[in-house]
Amino acid sequence: MPDTDTVSDSETEKMEEEHSLVAKLSAALFYGLSSFFIIVANKVVLTSYGFPSFQVLGLSQMLTGIVVLYTAKLLKLIEFPDFARDTIKRIWPLPLVYVGNLLCGLGGTQKLSLPMFTVLRRFSILFTMIAEFWILGIKASRAVQLSVYLMMLGAIIAGLTDLSFDAIGYLMIFVNNICTATNMVYTKQKLEAKDLGKYGLLFYNALFMIFPVMALSIYTEELQKAYNFQSWTQPMFLLQFGLSCILGFVLNYSIVLCTHINSALTTTIIGVLKNLLVTYIGMALGGDYIFSWPNFIGLNISVTGSLIYTYLTFKKVGPSKTIIISNGRPPQQV
Repeated sequence: MPDTDTVSDSETEKMEEEHSLVAKLSAALFYGLSSFFIIVANKVVLTSYGFPSFQVLGLSQMLTGIVVLYTAKLLKLIEFPDFARDTIKRIWPLPLVYVGNLLCGLGGTQKLSLPMFTVLRRFSILFTMIAEFWILGIKASRAVQLSVYLMMLGAIIAGLTDLSFDAIGYLMIFVNNICTATNMVYTKQKLEAKDLGKYGLLFYNALFMIFPVMALSIYTEELQKAYNFQSWTQPMFLLQFGLSCILGFVLNYSIVLCTHINSALTTTIIGVLKNLLVTYIGMALGGDYIFSWPNFIGLNISVTGSLIYTYLTFKKVGPSKTIIISNGRPPQQV
């Protein structure tokens, strides 16, 4: 006669695993959709409408996040700790990384075609893998590493044959990739500490950096350029600009949620998988992509690496998938 307690425990564990899988997939899908739509919205605002300042757009997205989160806190819809003297110390260096990620991402979107923007963003995978190794002590499997190198090979080929090369745009994406990787890993670390929570991280990241970004915008006269922009009277531009601001907050929330439920590396690869769509759609959107066969081949090599990496990331994790380094000892498989 079967042990009913054992059967019950087994069924409970199975249900918990299924719920966990649904939560992980839902968080990943939410992040993927948010990331896709924010890139399209930003590209329309910055390139199609020719909005002159990515700094002011980033400032608007930060302000939107602060207002939404604080209003939700006042209405008791969400909770996060009040400001304290040690809040900056508890959250640092995330605010600096957050604003670097935001501004460089917007600057790269403005200066590069979407296909090149997305293929160069795949370097964030490599940087995240390195950051997870050094900060969290997690080493990716050899198969995962090889798929990353294939992505990098395609990105290098595409970059070397980019007919619309922009040095400042490339530099911004490079810094954006470093900030993305650092942001993912430190967000995971801060969330696991259960100190400020996901809403606190979002709120204080924006709050601590909004005044430096505003000062920078005034000093560089970007605020004046945005003020003099001719399309403020166009309803469609205002709709796109407002959508970009809202999606900026939604994206930041989805990043924290996905990183918390999954991992920093999983969040990064979902972003890259989303870029598969952006890569091909972006050839028509914005009108700034210049086609060449070597560049197109490089893009597709990188896409192939992304697909392989996505498969390796989301298939069932076995005992040899992840290696943890702890206490200075050699890597141990878990």
